[in-house]
Amino acid sequence: MIDIGMLVSYARANDCSDIHITSHQPPTFRRLGELFVGPFEGGLEEYRALILSLLNGFQQEELQRGKDLDFSFQDADGHRYRVNVYRQQAQLASAIRVLRSDIPTLESLALPAAITWLAEQPRGIVLVTGPTGSGKSTTLAAMIDYINEKRRAHVLTIEDPIEYVHRSKNCLVHQRELHRDVASFSDALRSAMREDPDVILVGEMRDYETISAAVTAAETGHLVFSTLHTTGAAQTLDRIVDVYPSHSQGMIRSQLSGVLRGVVTQTLVPRADRGGRIAATEILVGTDAVLNLIREGKYHQLGSTMQSGAASGMHTLAGDLADMVRKGLITEADATERVNNKAELAQYLGF
Repeated sequence: MIDIGMLVSYARANDCSDIHITSHQPPTFRRLGELFVGPFEGGLEEYRALILSLLNGFQQEELQRGKDLDFSFQDADGHRYRVNVYRQQAQLASAIRVLRSDIPTLESLALPAAITWLAEQPRGIVLVTGPTGSGKSTTLAAMIDYINEKRRAHVLTIEDPIEYVHRSKNCLVHQRELHRDVASFSDALRSAMREDPDVILVGEMRDYETISAAVTAAETGHLVFSTLHTTGAAQTLDRIVDVYPSHSQGMIRSQLSGVLRGVVTQTLVPRADRGGRIAATEILVGTDAVLNLIREGKYHQLGSTMQSGAASGMHTLAGDLADMVRKGLITEADATERVNNKAELAQYLGF
């Protein structure tokens, strides 16, 4: 009889990032970005029971109403996991993200110095973007932990669900979870203005209300962190502006040009020796030149600005991937698979 403890123990022992439980095949695991079927066997009802064992009564009722579920849980050893439960072909399925037990430091993640600089900003908005599974939550957790060590501030996080649990160090840290502590990101942001925060982490900027409230919070003197599922700085800004009706797009460009401190886009790439993965990044810093381009809506020029902005800590994803290839950290094939602009990568590599 399979139980969830067996699956998560196997995942951690084999350095897996995700577990997939579905009705039609044994549990599947993801390691270094690749899927493989684990050494477990069971039947349809056993897998269904395994998924339902993760849910409390309220969550089972929500599932019966046809809703997908997002939540986290902690195993007997104190390790945490993020879970999504959904239906496919009228059967239950689940994706479980294996979270780190510790909160990594920015130094241990070997992230560029510009990310530390962004964490040191007193106010404004910082966006961390990338596809699912690119390490956004881990980078943000490291940035919040850095602030927790270096500042005396009130840090308020709004997450769906809470992934990394922060203990108050030099900061007072409060973490609110959607559907348990608050109904929505936008509701929590409106309430935050009465809760005296200095730093606000918004798990994801999903809609107009959340984006508008996050930008307003940055305008009123808070340091705001958030994420989007975009794959580059220009696409990130385009996505934000496109959420607004056409008659308001000039206004949001003007607002962003006043509060944006930086955009960090990242993707995880297998190391050349296959001994883990490393984060490749694209970094846009809110310099005067960058903010002017944003105000004028000239996002297509941001790439060349990042290429020439090394003194300010900027670089493109292609530039960072090419640098890693030259250092032998990753293979050219893996870099090519993940880059947005293959011609730019080839130019950096001298092809």
